[in-house]
Amino acid sequence: MKKAILFTLLIFLFNCEKSSNSEIKNEANKSSAVLETPSSIKINEDKNTVKERFPAPEGYSWVEVRPNSFGHYLENFALKKYSSPILKYNGTEIETQHLHEAIFVIDTGTKDLQQCADALIRLRAEYLFQLKKFDEIKFHFTSGDLMTWNDYKKGTRAFVNGNSVKFKKTENFDDSKENFRKYLDLIFTYAGTISLNKETKPVLKTNDLKTGDLLITAGSPGHIVFIAGVSENQKGQKLFLLAEGFTPAQSIHLLKNPFNPKISPWYELDVNSAETKTARYFFEPSNFRSF
Repeated sequence: MKKAILFTLLIFLFNCEKSSNSEIKNEANKSSAVLETPSSIKINEDKNTVKERFPAPEGYSWVEVRPNSFGHYLENFALKKYSSPILKYNGTEIETQHLHEAIFVIDTGTKDLQQCADALIRLRAEYLFQLKKFDEIKFHFTSGDLMTWNDYKKGTRAFVNGNSVKFKKTENFDDSKENFRKYLDLIFTYAGTISLNKETKPVLKTNDLKTGDLLITAGSPGHIVFIAGVSENQKGQKLFLLAEGFTPAQSIHLLKNPFNPKISPWYELDVNSAETKTARYFFEPSNFRSF
């Protein structure tokens, strides 16, 4: 859980876990048995980006995305060496290491902050920062209060008292990357699945799903996975790569598909499905959303 003293009620809502640790472990063990059936999908283990490492399945091809789009940013994101473990924020390995296929090259921080919703917030913010779209770097706290990067770099800070937030200018201007990282830690502390759900719009057609869209359960408990790649066949049928952060704060990782090993790590998705099963979390109902 996030270690903020204030906002106790709100932080309780940020938890990414759908069930107890023992229940998650049991589900992981079930998936492990399924994964004994090898995938027939080729994986280029020596390649170092999402799109290069995971070719589209036979009969499919990668769906092209716009240059400089968020989808393009994710599909070309650097990956760690194949078989790298998921590490917690303190540098230790998590127990479940058999349900992911890749690790994103991005730090987790040294505090238990960058969890599920935060992982996608981090990637979205880094993407906008890289393109110098500073006006678009803004996220709401679960309380509804908005904290923008433009205000933070000008010295505005949030003062939290229970569920009340007041903003005051207390620092000098600082637009450094180091200060930007401090801004993100603040967002991670007070934002979560509830606020991110409100900041995004629903995707109502499966065919409209694209890289960068998310699948979310907002609330307590809650969780998020995001689409890291899309492939399509000549019939218009699509397959999707899914990635996530998790609790406790840990490496952002791309998931295997233990429910259909023949196409793993690709997933079939349906926005109208009553439930969507992913390797480490079941979403019920299926709530797909887009920035």
